[in-house]
Amino acid sequence: MHTLQISIYVLVFLIALALIFDFMNGFHDAANAIATVVSTGVLKPQQAVAMAALFNFIAIAVFQLHVAATVGKGTIDPNVVDHYVVFGALVGAICWNILTWYYGIPSSSSHALIGGLVGAAVAKAGTGSLISAGLIKTIAFIVLSPLLGFVFGSIMMVLVSWIFVRSTPRKVDKWFRRLQLVSASMYSLGHGGNDAQKTIGIIWMLLIATGFSQASDSLPPWWVIISCYSAISLGTLFGGWRIVKTMGQKITKLKPVGGFCAETGGAITLFLATMLGVPVSTTHTITGAIVGVGAARRVSAVRWGVAGNIVWAWVLTIPASAFMAAIAWWIGKHIL
Repeated sequence: MHTLQISIYVLVFLIALALIFDFMNGFHDAANAIATVVSTGVLKPQQAVAMAALFNFIAIAVFQLHVAATVGKGTIDPNVVDHYVVFGALVGAICWNILTWYYGIPSSSSHALIGGLVGAAVAKAGTGSLISAGLIKTIAFIVLSPLLGFVFGSIMMVLVSWIFVRSTPRKVDKWFRRLQLVSASMYSLGHGGNDAQKTIGIIWMLLIATGFSQASDSLPPWWVIISCYSAISLGTLFGGWRIVKTMGQKITKLKPVGGFCAETGGAITLFLATMLGVPVSTTHTITGAIVGVGAARRVSAVRWGVAGNIVWAWVLTIPASAFMAAIAWWIGKHIL
């Protein structure tokens, strides 16, 4: 593999752009972590985002970097990676994130980044530049992550209903207001563990291409890990308020017990995917879990029209961000 020769200024610019994406990922996806705990009234928004940001960062000590390895080495051929491809991928993902945030659509930052990588790589070298194994695993989890969230969320709701069948609603509400603090923390831990690693993978990919890191290295430089976890935590701290209402109340009305079940189901899915090294969408996961909780109570409790609109955003994310990234790659060829 040849070493890419670029100026240190371009390298610093692209790393900064990656960290901006990471910040926006936390900003965009903050709603996923806090929507349920805020909408049930357990925490105020400011308290919820502070807790989510803290556990996003704590994830640095919990999860191994399997997801970073998938993004950095298992999505596109390392030989086609250059500063134009990285620029195109990041700009395409950022543009799609801004668009969906503006309209309050809970789309996936993760799949926007994967779509960006695909679009920029194909624009440069055609479809032969894609690594099918990594992409198939990622695309499969577009379906599997919300499905697993749905299954785990609904199972948790059924189990809780059985266990507390003789308890009064007031007693149940009191217990789950406390337990939801635990489940929201675990979900934020899973969110940080999976999502921060995607940007680590992008920067790692760039460092390998420029010779500042070796493809044989088992870990990226420590400063990359810390800066990416810090960026996503700060993004979460500022929050993505436009999406909170959609996630917390428009899909189905939630009480603390439902919020606990949705967050626990989502957290289990994220922990599983991160251990397997799959870059999943935290948006897809928590949406599936919320729908599962609503459906476990009764099918009519879910506003399927709203859920359907969110699914359309999922379907469009990879091709839309890929298209934007291809255009950004072409622009990058002329300005970098």
